[in-house]
Amino acid sequence: MEPAAAGKGSSADGQAAGGAQEAGTPQRWEEAKTFYDSLTPKKKPKPPKPENAITIAVSSRALFRMEEEQKIYTEQGVEAYVKYQLDHENEPFLPGAAFPFVKALEAVNTQLRELYPDSEELFDIVLMTNNHAQVGVRLINSINHHNLFIERFCMTGGNSPTCYLKAYHTNLYLSSDAEKVSEAIEEGIAAATVFNPSKDVKVSENQLRVAFDGDAVLFSDESEQIVKAHGLDMFFEHEKAYENKPLAQGPLKGFLESLGKLQKKFYSKGLRLECPIRTYLVTARSAASSGARALKTLRSWGLETDEALFLAGAPKGPLLEKIRPHIFFDDQMFHVEGAKESGTIAAHVPYGVAQKQRRMAQEKQTKNSK
Repeated sequence: MEPAAAGKGSSADGQAAGGAQEAGTPQRWEEAKTFYDSLTPKKKPKPPKPENAITIAVSSRALFRMEEEQKIYTEQGVEAYVKYQLDHENEPFLPGAAFPFVKALEAVNTQLRELYPDSEELFDIVLMTNNHAQVGVRLINSINHHNLFIERFCMTGGNSPTCYLKAYHTNLYLSSDAEKVSEAIEEGIAAATVFNPSKDVKVSENQLRVAFDGDAVLFSDESEQIVKAHGLDMFFEHEKAYENKPLAQGPLKGFLESLGKLQKKFYSKGLRLECPIRTYLVTARSAASSGARALKTLRSWGLETDEALFLAGAPKGPLLEKIRPHIFFDDQMFHVEGAKESGTIAAHVPYGVAQKQRRMAQEKQTKNSK
């Protein structure tokens, strides 16, 4: 009888083991599925139609650090440059000046898609570069490495890409090439030359912060013309006399308007305080003597900024260091330089009377050096 008893015991043990295996199967399946999902590329959201989106065109040298490659191009020519890019196409580029701004745009898109799954009112980033198509693989590898969602490219093989900006419905063009930016401004497209800051400052990962100068950026250069021609006293008199007359729009008014439209999508959901977009007016104007016209101009456009800082001629760098914007737009290079020193990613808008005087000074210097 003992062998029979032993047999019964073995059968019971086998049933228990089998039951344990069956019980463990779903858990093992879930573990295997989780591991497989980690290896499978995540499905990217569908890009919006260009006519519905807020299109930000960014040059490759603004998005990535390409100083070494640019040096090879300048010193050794295009063939050596292309060969170097092909030889290093599996090495991703490091983030450039516009990189944090682009990441912040994508973070806003993520929240918009959660609130409005079917809406195409989103930021759409286009890589706009005069690189040759052979360099495209390294750019794609870099974009994938940094988990950026950039589906639209324009690689012009040495030609200026600015002629394509309108075809791409561009709302803002950022480049490290001042000449191309000037071409875009002359075509009526909002554009700026972006610069790397002198030191690294951590910026918000959850809120897009954009800071604007007023005159010759959001507004026309009408008031700056008065300052240059007649001095500050006449400027103050002029602003007081025309306080209730809105200033004409400047090159980046449309971009502020686009940001405002997206902000209202969050406000309508009761998320004003949690809105992931925050805008700033940072101006050298004095609040008491010339600030009212700036604010009334914005009001007449149906626009606002979340914060307005009137510095009365004081340096902007210290304030920008506290704000920590993803980008700051100004038409005066000395303000751009001050912003860079504070660790701010600054963008120069080549518009208005200040640029004409700057070009005249450069041309005079060139003539004298001959």
